[in-house]
Amino acid sequence: MAATSRFRPVPIAVLLVAAALSLSACGKGGGTQPAPARGDQAVAKVDGASIWASDVKREAVAQGLIGEGEPLDVSSDLFRRVLDEVVDQRLLAAEAVKRKLDKDPAAQRRLAAARDRVLGDMLVESTVADAVNDNAVRSLYQEQLKLAKRSEEIHARQIVTATAPEAEAVKKLLTSGAAFDRLALEKSIDPATRFNGGDLGYFTIDVMPEAYAAALKVAKPGQIVGPFAVEGGFAILKVEDRREEQPIALDAARPQIVRFLTYDQIRDLLEKLRSHAKVEVMVKSDSPSKAVPPADAPQNAAKTPPTAPPPPAQPVRK
Repeated sequence: MAATSRFRPVPIAVLLVAAALSLSACGKGGGTQPAPARGDQAVAKVDGASIWASDVKREAVAQGLIGEGEPLDVSSDLFRRVLDEVVDQRLLAAEAVKRKLDKDPAAQRRLAAARDRVLGDMLVESTVADAVNDNAVRSLYQEQLKLAKRSEEIHARQIVTATAPEAEAVKKLLTSGAAFDRLALEKSIDPATRFNGGDLGYFTIDVMPEAYAAALKVAKPGQIVGPFAVEGGFAILKVEDRREEQPIALDAARPQIVRFLTYDQIRDLLEKLRSHAKVEVMVKSDSPSKAVPPADAPQNAAKTPPTAPPPPAQPVRK
């Protein structure tokens, strides 16, 4: 595949990092090179040195163009654009070697830092891949299900009217057998629920306004409750169902569990490495540095269950 000659703006930071990582590989062209991994595909050559599909995908991930593990079709425009950038990086790196820029002490330090980052990333990836698997995710999920405290959920519908007399008139129609969803469409002034039959879905009482919580506290399925004063008018409710709060599904909890397990593995690895190394910090700091966990990572897997989806918004709006 021949690269098309044209000017393209390439991010300087990307070029510098990629060029640094490519220096050791440049100038070794010629001969047959084995694939970096089974199934990999050579997609271009620069002075005899192969560029592999995995090289292009890695660059696309580094630039944030695709996520880790996402596919990148070798026939796509995005693949070709990133491939052209990788070719440019190889050419720049090779020219830097010809000019002996790789011998400069500053370049040596930057190359060493780049090597450390790559090797560190590979160690982390290997450690995480071994520990963060489907069995580990399912095990933690089941553990959290046992520890989680569940509240009662209520499924209800509502009709909101502007005045108390209007609400009483609606209640009379309901007690005479009128369909709740039809009256919600005809009579309710709440735009958030009137078009779906007044349906509020399932919710726990603690997320509802005080007037709703008080009215629903002892209401039974099938019961009509109200009218009572709410923000913006008067509400009449119909209780459809009461049940134990449903746990978050495994698929919904999986991303958070994976993040937690990943962070946990990295933290344990670093603590182990630091405990066996002699680390001397030569500068003073106002406060000791601490590893800060991701905002959504549980601090203690035994205490923090996977979080449930956010509660429904308050049903009554002006």
